[in-house]
Amino acid sequence: MSKYTDYQLKPFLQDAIAKLGFVEPTPIQKEIIPLILKGKSAIGQAHTGTGKTHSFLIPIVQRLDEEKQEVQAVITSPTRELAQQIFDALQQLVEGTGIQAKLFIGGTDKQRSIDKLKTQPHIVVGTPGRIKDLVKENALLVHTTNTLVIDEADLAFDMGFIEEIDGFASHMPETLEMFVFSATIPEKLQPFLKKYMESPVHIHMNDKRPVAENIEFYLVPVRSKSRDSRLLDVIQNINPYLAVIFCNTRKTAEHVAGYLAEQGIRAGQIHGDLSPRDRKKMMKQVRDLEFQFIVATDLAARGIDIQGISHVINYEIPEDLEFFIHRVGRTARAGNKGTAITLFKPEDEDALVRVEKMGIPFEQKDIKNGEWIELKDRHQRKNRVKQENEIDVKAKALVRKPKKVKPGYKRNMKWEMEKIKKRERRIKNRGRK
Repeated sequence: MSKYTDYQLKPFLQDAIAKLGFVEPTPIQKEIIPLILKGKSAIGQAHTGTGKTHSFLIPIVQRLDEEKQEVQAVITSPTRELAQQIFDALQQLVEGTGIQAKLFIGGTDKQRSIDKLKTQPHIVVGTPGRIKDLVKENALLVHTTNTLVIDEADLAFDMGFIEEIDGFASHMPETLEMFVFSATIPEKLQPFLKKYMESPVHIHMNDKRPVAENIEFYLVPVRSKSRDSRLLDVIQNINPYLAVIFCNTRKTAEHVAGYLAEQGIRAGQIHGDLSPRDRKKMMKQVRDLEFQFIVATDLAARGIDIQGISHVINYEIPEDLEFFIHRVGRTARAGNKGTAITLFKPEDEDALVRVEKMGIPFEQKDIKNGEWIELKDRHQRKNRVKQENEIDVKAKALVRKPKKVKPGYKRNMKWEMEKIKKRERRIKNRGRK
C-alpha cells in the first residue's frame, strides 16, 4: 500500500489519519499494518522514530468490535511516559467513537484504577507492573484479549519487567496474537518469545543508516581540557531550541547539571533516581520549555519522547554502543534537522571506530576563538604511518647487505635507503595531486 487511503479502514479512522496529516505509511507501517489486520503475530525490529506506534494502533482500532464490552487488546510499555504517549496517540484515533480506552500506569492511585474497571474497556494501555496488579486483583479481565502488544521489549527486559508481563499474559487465551516491538532482540528475551509466539513473522527494518539522514555528527576532541570545560565551549557555541546532554551514570549526570548551574546555565535532569512525582514535574517543565538544556542518562531517557530536540551532546560515549543510536535518534525527528556532538579522548578511539561501522559519518570539529573550525580526519595520521611502513619495507628490499663488506658499509646502506625513501615519497605525493 502506498497511501493510507488504500487500506480499507473504517471512515472514522480515515478521518482521524487525515486530521493527523498522515498520507503515506512509513516502511514499518507498510509491513506491520497488514499483518495485524490478518491476525498474524509478528516481531517488529526497528529504531526509534520509525512510526511504529501507529503501525499497531491503527489496525488494532480497525479490528475492534465496539459491541463487545470487553478487553480486546492490551498494549504495554515499560515506562509511564511512553505509555502516556501511546494512550494520547490512541485517543486521537478513537475520539468521538464508542471505543473505550483506559490508561493504567504506576505512580497513580491503584484503588482509583480499580474503580475505573467497573466497566471493562475495549483497549488497555499501561505499564507492566500496574497491569499485572489489576489482573491479580481480578479487576482487569484479560481472558477475552485477542491482541497483546509489547512495546520497547528490550527496554522492558533491561528494566526487569518481562516476568510481570508473563504474569498477566498467562491469563490470556492460547489463541493470543502477540506483537513485539524493539530496537534490538536480546538473546535472553528468546525463551519468553518462544513461549507465546508460534512462528512469528520477523520484520527487521535493516536500513543502511540507522539514524535520520538530516543529522550532522560533530566529533570534538577534549584535548588538554576537562570534559566539563569542553562541554561549556560547545554549549557557548550553539543556540539550541532544546539540547539533551547524555551521561553514562546518574552520578555523572548530577555532576554535569551541578557544573552547569555553577556556570549560570540552568539544566533539567532526567535519571532513574527521580521520584515519580519529581519525574512528572520535570517532564512538565520540559514540555513547557522551561529548560534549554537537559542532562540525562540512557535508561531513563529511552523511556521518554521529548519533542523539539535540536541538539544531542554526548558528554561521554556509552558503554553499550547501541545506546549511541538511541541518543542521536532523539534529534531530527518529523523531518527536522539536528546536530549530534560527541566529546572524545584518545582512549575512545576503538569505540568510535565501531560507531562509524554502524553508519555514523563523523565530521572532525574544534572550537577556536568562539568559532567552529574543521579538523583533519583523525585517521589521517594512522594512514600516514602505514604509508611510511610500506616505504621502509620497499627500501629494505632494494638495499641488500653486500657479500663482501667494507668499513662504513652500514652507513652507505642507510644513505641508499634514504634516497629510495625520498624517491618513493615523491612518487606517492605526485599521485595525490
